[in-house]
Amino acid sequence: MTIKRSWDEPERFGAVFDAHYADIHRYASRRLGPHAADDVSAETFALAFRQRRRYDLSRRSARPWLYGIATNLISRHRRDEVRLLRAVDRLHPPPEPARGHEDEVTAKVSAQQSVKGPLAGAIAALPAAQRDVLLLVALAGLSYDEVAQALDVPFGTVSSRLNRARKKLRKALGDTNPLLDEEEAR
Repeated sequence: MTIKRSWDEPERFGAVFDAHYADIHRYASRRLGPHAADDVSAETFALAFRQRRRYDLSRRSARPWLYGIATNLISRHRRDEVRLLRAVDRLHPPPEPARGHEDEVTAKVSAQQSVKGPLAGAIAALPAAQRDVLLLVALAGLSYDEVAQALDVPFGTVSSRLNRARKKLRKALGDTNPLLDEEEAR
């Protein structure tokens, strides 16, 4: 395992950095914006490097561990994250209905790129623990098990937090599921 080898050969930790930096930076950027993401990402790997001897070697991948560190660092910026989400909510009114296939594809791609409009406001209103679980699943693509590892909570806690977050989002968005496209919702 690369992390264990880095105990005696610190330069080996560069492989962990190379494998995961872009994903961690993208996650932090989507949560806090690009400027704070640079700091959070750098701090994530600096902290991981300092704590590498405490890494649980029984874990298959360092990915959840790194996302956990990043999420904890992001928690220091919660006020900034909520402010960003509320600003996005104010700046992006609900999209107009798609007129054709091209518009529909453009709308879906745009929606997948970032959190916009009323959804951003609804996410900002979530309790921090629910927001963390939701965004680790939605933005980072972590599995429930990986989220449990990242946040050091039981698997069932991840499931219940995500379920509560989805219910609150649906209610805030007029009982629609923002995670389904129009065809799936029918």
